[in-house]
Amino acid sequence: MTEPSGETAPEATEPAGTPPDEAPEAPAPATAEESGPSEEPATGPDEAEEPDGAGEPDSGEEAGAGGAPGTAESPGAAEEPGSGEEAGTDKAAGPGPVGTAGADEEPEGGEEPGADEKAEAADGGGAPGLSDAQAELAAQRELRAKIEARKAEKSGPVASGAKLSGTAADLLAAVRAVEGGGASGSAFYEAAPEPEPRRPVAEAAPATAVRPPAPERPAAPAPGTTAAVREVLAAGGAPEALAGQVAAALGEGAAAVLREDPWQLLAVSGVRPEQADGFARALLGPACGPGDPRRTVALTVWLLERAALQGHTALEIQAVRAGLAGHAVPDPEQAVETAVSEGAVLVFQEEEAAEETDGDEDVEETPAPAAPVLLGLDRYALAEESLAEGLARLVRTAKADAWEGGELERAAGAHGLVLHTGGEASRAEPVALAAAARERGLRTLVAVHAEGGRRAAGADAVTVAALLSGAAGPGRDEDGAFALDLLVVLDAPQLDVETGAMLVESLPDGCRLVLSGDPEVLGAPGAGRVFADVLAARVCPRVASRVPDPGPLGELVSGIGVGELNQVEAPGKEVVIVPVRDAGEAVHRTVQLVADSVPRAIGVPSEQTQVVTVGHGGSAGTRALNAALKQRLNPGPGRFGGYDPGDRVAYAPVPGRTVTGTVLSADAEGLRLRCGDDELLVPRERVESALRHGWALTAHQAAGMRWPAVVVVLPGDAAGGLSRAWVYTAFGRAERHLSVVHGVDQALARAVAEGVAPERTTRLRALLEGLLAAEEA
Repeated sequence: MTEPSGETAPEATEPAGTPPDEAPEAPAPATAEESGPSEEPATGPDEAEEPDGAGEPDSGEEAGAGGAPGTAESPGAAEEPGSGEEAGTDKAAGPGPVGTAGADEEPEGGEEPGADEKAEAADGGGAPGLSDAQAELAAQRELRAKIEARKAEKSGPVASGAKLSGTAADLLAAVRAVEGGGASGSAFYEAAPEPEPRRPVAEAAPATAVRPPAPERPAAPAPGTTAAVREVLAAGGAPEALAGQVAAALGEGAAAVLREDPWQLLAVSGVRPEQADGFARALLGPACGPGDPRRTVALTVWLLERAALQGHTALEIQAVRAGLAGHAVPDPEQAVETAVSEGAVLVFQEEEAAEETDGDEDVEETPAPAAPVLLGLDRYALAEESLAEGLARLVRTAKADAWEGGELERAAGAHGLVLHTGGEASRAEPVALAAAARERGLRTLVAVHAEGGRRAAGADAVTVAALLSGAAGPGRDEDGAFALDLLVVLDAPQLDVETGAMLVESLPDGCRLVLSGDPEVLGAPGAGRVFADVLAARVCPRVASRVPDPGPLGELVSGIGVGELNQVEAPGKEVVIVPVRDAGEAVHRTVQLVADSVPRAIGVPSEQTQVVTVGHGGSAGTRALNAALKQRLNPGPGRFGGYDPGDRVAYAPVPGRTVTGTVLSADAEGLRLRCGDDELLVPRERVESALRHGWALTAHQAAGMRWPAVVVVLPGDAAGGLSRAWVYTAFGRAERHLSVVHGVDQALARAVAEGVAPERTTRLRALLEGLLAAEEA
């Protein structure tokens, strides 16, 4: 089998050696200088997808990807001169899914990608009935006592049991106590007020709940605010184009905040520490040094924000200190204490559950190793705690009932929270559960991650984003809860912790929740690993599907899931390998496949064929591939901010969620897209930062969606970043046909056998175990 000719090959927009996950950064300020090493701590988790644009990092994908080893054919008919060379290259690649070598035709033409909340602690008020003078004296006495306490802290650790308060002294004492093992990080939350009790389930909910209007777009910063910020940026030699982003991130007083603390520039996505350092020196002069407390606090927050983009909700304290040292902070330990004392970050140490013994008193108990001390941002800490409490509430309030049917149906009837695992074919099981629940008279809804996932879930399914925004689903009652008795969530591995918390908090008491998904796919593009943590906690029933994915594609992907890259028979050209020698050839072959080979030989049109590659940067990343595919499939001048009607695009309304569509038109408000059955407006100010061309996506962007045909591009320079989860996710996006543009030799087989994705640091599992493990026992 051979591949037909293609006329255009892309012009590489980036050098071949550029790492696939290289992030585009905001332009450096004119006076910026390197103040020290800029390496980040090696945290290793999956990275979150973000749109391309000025000032936004391309931290969206794994650093690399693998290629399908082995010999293969491309869809087509005519033989290409020089096919023997390619066959030889393919043989060197090792065994692969398809057993015969093929060659491609020579081309006929010439050669050718939310602000954090500060932690607030409650200070104690004066006794009721005191006069103003007495209250003032009492406040002064309290202040003196706390000053003395702070002096005493320097001579030794505080006693165990210190709690978080509103003062720097109490916070500083707490973090030292946690590090010394004298207190648990959970003490930081003991002083928080108890949440209000949930309202009981309504006896008879209305058949149709009133849906509130869709949330309005956040108002743009006031012109005066942006103008004032622009002046400060100009004074510090920073690009004035950042003024809008700075004003949005720092609020109305952005100019004053930035002049007082220039390192707050790091709150803008894409700004690097060395750029903020240069900006600060230009504003503050040489007196500001690498140990300036303003700098160290901003860097600590920045490191945790970067970790969140990679999937972490917290980091071990030693990793944060190492990251600060890498940015020339002279005293990383003191820098962390300062950040904690100012409430910029929170410190945790989860308590280890004591292991039970068999009652033999003679057996000496071996103390378990202390849990690591973690640092985190309050937005993720609050989301994880809210999610854990919400899941526990559903478990406790669901009324057990005996439902007849299969294993999943019986489990859902008896429990408030059920987990369901399996491949693509297993999605039919939770959909059938929802149908059976409707027949029982229950208010039931199926939610999916992406618009493309609705096809397999039924016409009544909605996306999680549309459900939470009120654009679809039952709407909310006056208390903010959905009128639901059962919610089935497909693609549950794509839930990040903040989305999961909002979803669970919106469910009424007594509602049943079924989370279903494939645990082998790449995790959520945002912070957290909700599905994996709930699975690991073992606090609810887990139902594993036994339905195999059908056909050669199902056999191939199922083998990858268990670490085996098997050869599969593909009589219908379901799996095809296209060997390439370099990234330039990989881009050229990809264009041929999408524009000619797959439509002609497989019968899938170009608009239903999706390219999946390893990252946005690099010589065969999304930028290079999208530029080549646009030139071939929809050439045009890009008159609407780089886009033309008919362009395929990927829009990120929020970081971590991708919506694919086609450009319809543009007007004064922005760019209008067709996304499935809906028309969507991308505001003109967001076109540059939130929109990409979408013929080629990364695997994280493609997760939760499937297409009739998929072309996976594995350039040789991305081999080092391969993981089994990446390969499993990318190959699993194909329904009928998979072409693998292969340039990584044996790296694919090694990745499938050994390439375990890096773990994410989260707290949800420990929180759930503390809330529910004892009850289950």
